[in-house]
Amino acid sequence: MNTTKALKNALACLVILPRFLVAAFMLWCLDFLCVRKRVLFRLRDEEEDDEEEDEDPPLCISDNNRMFSWESLKAVFHGHKLDWMKSARLGHDAPNSEVVPLAEPKRRRAFQRLVLQYSDIADALVIYIEEAHPSDGWISSDAPYQIRQHRSLEERLSASRLMAREAPGCAIVADSMENSSNRAYGAYFDRLYIVQDGKVVYQGGRGPEGYRISELRHWLDQYRKRMRDAVIQV
Repeated sequence: MNTTKALKNALACLVILPRFLVAAFMLWCLDFLCVRKRVLFRLRDEEEDDEEEDEDPPLCISDNNRMFSWESLKAVFHGHKLDWMKSARLGHDAPNSEVVPLAEPKRRRAFQRLVLQYSDIADALVIYIEEAHPSDGWISSDAPYQIRQHRSLEERLSASRLMAREAPGCAIVADSMENSSNRAYGAYFDRLYIVQDGKVVYQGGRGPEGYRISELRHWLDQYRKRMRDAVIQV
Protein backbone atom coordinates (compact mmCIF):
# COMPACT_ATOMS: atom_id res chain seq x y z
CA MET A 1 0.00 0.00 0.00
CA ASN A 2 2.80 2.41 0.94
CA THR A 3 4.67 1.48 -2.26
CA THR A 4 1.60 2.24 -4.37
CA LYS A 5 1.13 5.57 -2.64
CA ALA A 6 4.80 6.45 -3.12
CA LEU A 7 4.63 5.59 -6.82
CA LYS A 8 1.47 7.67 -7.23
CA ASN A 9 3.13 10.65 -5.54
CA ALA A 10 6.23 10.25 -7.70
CA LEU A 11 4.10 10.13 -10.86
CA ALA A 12 2.19 13.21 -9.74
CA CYS A 13 5.44 15.10 -9.21
CA LEU A 14 6.65 14.20 -12.71
CA VAL A 15 3.35 15.19 -14.34
CA ILE A 16 3.03 18.57 -12.64
CA LEU A 17 6.72 19.47 -12.87
CA PRO A 18 6.49 21.34 -16.23
CA ARG A 19 3.57 23.58 -15.21
CA PHE A 20 5.09 24.07 -11.76
CA LEU A 21 8.32 25.33 -13.34
CA VAL A 22 6.29 27.73 -15.49
CA ALA A 23 4.48 28.98 -12.39
CA ALA A 24 7.79 29.35 -10.53
CA PHE A 25 9.21 31.40 -13.41
CA MET A 26 6.14 33.64 -13.35
CA LEU A 27 6.52 34.17 -9.60
CA TRP A 28 10.18 35.10 -10.12
CA CYS A 29 9.20 37.62 -12.79
CA LEU A 30 6.51 39.13 -10.54
CA ASP A 31 9.17 39.97 -7.95
CA PHE A 32 10.32 42.69 -10.36
CA LEU A 33 7.97 45.57 -9.60
CA CYS A 34 8.03 46.84 -13.18
CA VAL A 35 6.77 43.44 -14.38
CA ARG A 36 4.25 43.13 -11.55
CA LYS A 37 2.72 46.54 -12.23
CA ARG A 38 2.56 45.85 -15.96
CA VAL A 39 0.82 42.48 -15.44
CA LEU A 40 -1.67 43.86 -12.90
CA PHE A 41 -2.36 46.87 -15.13
CA ARG A 42 -3.14 44.56 -18.05
CA LEU A 43 -5.43 42.44 -15.88
CA ARG A 44 -7.30 45.53 -14.72
CA ASP A 45 -7.76 46.62 -18.34
CA GLU A 46 -9.23 43.21 -19.19
CA GLU A 47 -11.58 43.43 -16.21
CA GLU A 48 -12.76 46.88 -17.27
CA ASP A 49 -13.62 45.49 -20.70
CA ASP A 50 -15.58 42.67 -19.08
CA GLU A 51 -19.25 43.44 -18.49
CA GLU A 52 -19.19 41.24 -15.38
CA GLU A 53 -16.08 42.82 -13.84
CA ASP A 54 -17.78 43.29 -10.46
CA GLU A 55 -18.49 39.56 -10.14
CA ASP A 56 -14.93 38.26 -10.05
CA PRO A 57 -12.52 39.44 -7.34
CA PRO A 58 -9.49 41.28 -8.78
CA LEU A 59 -5.99 39.90 -8.33
CA CYS A 60 -4.29 42.21 -5.83
CA ILE A 61 -0.60 42.00 -4.91
CA SER A 62 1.00 44.71 -2.80
CA ASP A 63 4.49 45.88 -3.73
CA ASN A 64 5.98 44.64 -0.46
CA ASN A 65 4.81 41.04 -0.97
CA ARG A 66 7.56 38.72 -2.14
CA MET A 67 6.31 36.25 -4.74
CA PHE A 68 9.37 34.05 -5.30
CA SER A 69 10.47 32.33 -2.10
CA TRP A 70 10.88 28.85 -0.68
CA GLU A 71 7.51 29.15 1.08
CA SER A 72 5.71 30.36 -2.05
CA LEU A 73 7.20 27.56 -4.16
CA LYS A 74 6.07 24.97 -1.59
CA ALA A 75 2.56 26.45 -1.56
CA VAL A 76 2.26 26.54 -5.36
CA PHE A 77 3.61 23.00 -5.72
CA HIS A 78 1.17 21.82 -3.05
CA GLY A 79 -1.71 23.41 -4.96
CA HIS A 80 -0.69 21.82 -8.28
CA LYS A 81 -0.31 18.42 -6.63
CA LEU A 82 -3.74 18.61 -4.97
CA ASP A 83 -5.28 19.65 -8.29
CA TRP A 84 -3.78 16.68 -10.15
CA MET A 85 -4.60 14.11 -7.44
CA LYS A 86 -8.13 15.32 -6.60
CA SER A 87 -10.94 12.78 -6.91
CA ALA A 88 -13.60 15.35 -7.87
CA ARG A 89 -14.04 15.37 -11.66
CA LEU A 90 -16.57 17.13 -13.84
CA GLY A 91 -19.44 14.77 -14.64
CA HIS A 92 -18.40 12.20 -12.02
CA ASP A 93 -19.64 11.45 -8.52
CA ALA A 94 -18.93 14.23 -6.04
CA PRO A 95 -16.76 13.08 -3.11
CA ASN A 96 -18.56 13.12 0.22
CA SER A 97 -15.60 14.40 2.23
CA GLU A 98 -15.52 14.87 5.98
CA VAL A 99 -16.20 18.38 7.31
CA VAL A 100 -16.65 19.83 10.79
CA PRO A 101 -19.62 22.13 11.57
CA LEU A 102 -18.92 25.27 13.58
CA ALA A 103 -20.12 25.33 17.14
CA GLU A 104 -22.15 28.46 16.36
CA PRO A 105 -23.30 28.35 12.72
CA LYS A 106 -23.25 31.80 11.12
CA ARG A 107 -23.37 33.34 7.67
CA ARG A 108 -20.84 35.17 5.53
CA ARG A 109 -20.90 37.82 2.85
CA ALA A 110 -18.62 36.27 0.20
CA PHE A 111 -21.47 34.90 -1.91
CA GLN A 112 -24.27 36.95 -0.37
CA ARG A 113 -25.74 38.43 -3.53
CA LEU A 114 -25.38 35.27 -5.57
CA VAL A 115 -26.66 32.99 -2.82
CA LEU A 116 -29.71 35.13 -2.13
CA GLN A 117 -30.49 35.48 -5.82
CA TYR A 118 -30.39 31.72 -6.45
CA SER A 119 -31.62 30.45 -3.09
CA ASP A 120 -34.71 29.05 -4.80
CA ILE A 121 -32.65 26.60 -6.87
CA ALA A 122 -29.38 26.07 -4.97
CA ASP A 123 -27.98 25.74 -1.46
CA ALA A 124 -24.54 27.24 -0.80
CA LEU A 125 -21.79 25.93 1.43
CA VAL A 126 -18.29 27.28 2.17
CA ILE A 127 -15.68 24.78 3.34
CA TYR A 128 -12.84 26.49 5.17
CA ILE A 129 -9.60 24.68 4.30
CA GLU A 130 -5.94 25.12 5.24
CA GLU A 131 -4.55 28.65 5.12
CA ALA A 132 -3.11 29.69 1.76
CA HIS A 133 -0.96 32.44 3.30
CA PRO A 134 -0.28 31.47 6.92
CA SER A 135 1.71 33.84 9.10
CA ASP A 136 4.37 31.15 9.50
CA GLY A 137 4.50 30.28 5.79
CA TRP A 138 3.98 32.21 2.54
CA ILE A 139 2.83 35.34 4.33
CA SER A 140 0.85 38.05 2.54
CA SER A 141 0.27 41.57 3.80
CA ASP A 142 -2.92 41.63 1.68
CA ALA A 143 -4.52 38.93 3.85
CA PRO A 144 -7.24 40.37 6.14
CA TYR A 145 -5.99 38.25 9.05
CA GLN A 146 -2.61 36.86 10.05
CA ILE A 147 -3.27 33.21 10.92
CA ARG A 148 -0.62 30.56 11.40
CA GLN A 149 -0.89 27.06 9.96
CA HIS A 150 -3.54 25.15 11.87
CA ARG A 151 -2.03 22.78 14.41
CA SER A 152 -5.31 21.49 15.80
CA LEU A 153 -8.99 21.29 14.94
CA GLU A 154 -9.69 23.94 17.56
CA GLU A 155 -7.36 26.38 15.77
CA ARG A 156 -9.03 25.67 12.42
CA LEU A 157 -12.51 26.17 13.88
CA SER A 158 -11.40 29.39 15.55
CA ALA A 159 -10.04 30.70 12.24
CA SER A 160 -13.19 29.69 10.38
CA ARG A 161 -15.28 31.75 12.81
CA LEU A 162 -13.33 34.82 11.67
CA MET A 163 -14.59 34.09 8.17
CA ALA A 164 -18.12 33.62 9.50
CA ARG A 165 -18.10 37.18 10.86
CA GLU A 166 -17.97 38.66 7.37
CA ALA A 167 -21.71 38.80 6.67
CA PRO A 168 -24.73 36.73 5.65
CA GLY A 169 -24.36 34.57 2.59
CA CYS A 170 -23.99 30.86 3.11
CA ALA A 171 -23.32 28.19 5.69
CA ILE A 172 -19.70 27.52 6.69
CA VAL A 173 -18.05 24.30 7.79
CA ALA A 174 -14.38 23.51 8.36
CA ASP A 175 -12.32 20.88 6.59
CA SER A 176 -11.01 18.04 8.72
CA MET A 177 -7.41 18.12 9.93
CA GLU A 178 -6.73 15.35 7.40
CA ASN A 179 -7.71 17.93 4.74
CA SER A 180 -10.14 15.45 3.22
CA SER A 181 -12.18 18.07 1.33
CA ASN A 182 -9.12 19.94 0.12
CA ARG A 183 -7.59 16.73 -1.22
CA ALA A 184 -10.83 15.46 -2.76
CA TYR A 185 -11.65 18.71 -4.57
CA GLY A 186 -8.18 20.18 -5.18
CA ALA A 187 -9.45 23.34 -3.51
CA TYR A 188 -6.13 24.99 -2.59
CA PHE A 189 -5.97 28.05 -2.80
CA ASP A 190 -9.73 28.35 -3.46
CA ARG A 191 -12.22 26.82 -5.88
CA LEU A 192 -15.89 26.85 -6.87
CA TYR A 193 -18.00 23.73 -7.48
CA ILE A 194 -21.62 22.88 -8.20
CA VAL A 195 -22.83 19.44 -7.13
CA GLN A 196 -26.20 18.13 -8.33
CA ASP A 197 -27.63 14.74 -7.39
CA GLY A 198 -24.21 13.66 -6.15
CA LYS A 199 -22.47 14.59 -9.41
CA VAL A 200 -19.99 17.38 -10.10
CA VAL A 201 -21.73 19.47 -12.78
CA TYR A 202 -19.52 22.57 -12.56
CA GLN A 203 -15.84 22.71 -11.66
CA GLY A 204 -14.17 26.09 -11.48
CA GLY A 205 -10.51 26.72 -12.09
CA ARG A 206 -7.82 26.82 -9.43
CA GLY A 207 -7.84 30.07 -7.51
CA PRO A 208 -7.01 32.80 -7.39
CA GLU A 209 -6.73 33.26 -11.15
CA GLY A 210 -9.35 30.59 -11.94
CA TYR A 211 -11.86 31.79 -9.32
CA ARG A 212 -14.74 33.07 -11.47
CA ILE A 213 -18.05 33.87 -9.76
CA SER A 214 -19.32 35.08 -13.15
CA GLU A 215 -18.97 31.53 -14.51
CA LEU A 216 -20.90 30.21 -11.52
CA ARG A 217 -23.66 32.77 -12.09
CA HIS A 218 -23.82 31.89 -15.79
CA TRP A 219 -24.26 28.18 -15.00
CA LEU A 220 -27.03 28.93 -12.49
CA ASP A 221 -28.76 31.25 -14.97
CA GLN A 222 -28.74 28.53 -17.61
CA TYR A 223 -30.01 25.96 -15.13
CA ARG A 224 -32.86 28.22 -14.02
CA LYS A 225 -33.79 28.81 -17.66
CA ARG A 226 -33.87 25.05 -18.33
CA MET A 227 -36.11 24.55 -15.29
CA ARG A 228 -38.53 27.24 -16.48
CA ASP A 229 -38.62 25.81 -19.99
CA ALA A 230 -39.37 22.36 -18.57
CA VAL A 231 -42.28 23.76 -16.53
CA ILE A 232 -43.70 25.55 -19.57
CA GLN A 233 -43.53 22.37 -21.66
CA VAL A 234 -45.35 20.40 -18.98
